[in-house]
Amino acid sequence: MHGTVDGFSYGIVTPVVAFLMACLGGALGLRCTARSLRTERSFKAGWLALGATSIGSGIWTMHFIAMMGFTVRQEVLSYDRGITFASLGLAIVMVGIGIFIVGYRGATPMALVTGGTITGLGVASMHYLGMAGIRLHGQFEYNTLTVSLSVVIAVVAATAALWAAVSVNGFLASLGASVVMGLAVSGMHYTGMAALSVHLHEGAGPSAGESPATVLAPMLIGPVAFLVLAGVVVMFDPLVVMGRPDWEKRPPRPAPVPRHLPSFPEPTAWSARHQPGEGSSSPHDW
Repeated sequence: MHGTVDGFSYGIVTPVVAFLMACLGGALGLRCTARSLRTERSFKAGWLALGATSIGSGIWTMHFIAMMGFTVRQEVLSYDRGITFASLGLAIVMVGIGIFIVGYRGATPMALVTGGTITGLGVASMHYLGMAGIRLHGQFEYNTLTVSLSVVIAVVAATAALWAAVSVNGFLASLGASVVMGLAVSGMHYTGMAALSVHLHEGAGPSAGESPATVLAPMLIGPVAFLVLAGVVVMFDPLVVMGRPDWEKRPPRPAPVPRHLPSFPEPTAWSARHQPGEGSSSPHDW
């Protein structure tokens, strides 16, 4: 028996909030990646780790906020907490590998393609592992072609976002890159959900249980709190927000000359040759 799937139980609310969380995580992570390229080598790993954790947390938060609106009409869903949090760790690790490649190799075509591919695969892997953590009296079935399309969307968009993050400076560029990253995650998620069909076991029926929002909300507290703290760190570093601080963009102004000091004419060549010194006579020597 096929289950009736509804991915928008709360209307447009969950897709919009999920997209904004993906943009937030992407903005923080990509700006930290850009910051790592302009910092000393001893701090590079710290910025890259913060960026990877921000993007991974944003991806994971986006997915499960969107999943709050996912229901199967004939079944009450539950979530395996171990697999659910394992998908968060997987996202952070795979995104971290991609970001560290770009952070240490720079914006070379090979580094961007490799890093973007691994980052995109991390987005897709997190999605499908998170879906594997759903418990119901039945099983999920996927359309292979649509799943492949979702993976391609994630890889292409993640590569484009990494390129924008490390190649273009400024607030607007970073904002555009974060939107691209948000579109990558959201587009991959809903394309993957479009590939899904639910096959319920015979005799299965709705059972008592909590709603997906009630189950997932407590698990989202930690990653959301981390994104807020990462946002505070980014706000206090001008290189992360603007690319370069304002005092580096303006040429240094010459020091003003005090008006109360008298000005003297420049010495002429004759006066320079006749200054008192060694081997010369002065009025006091007469």
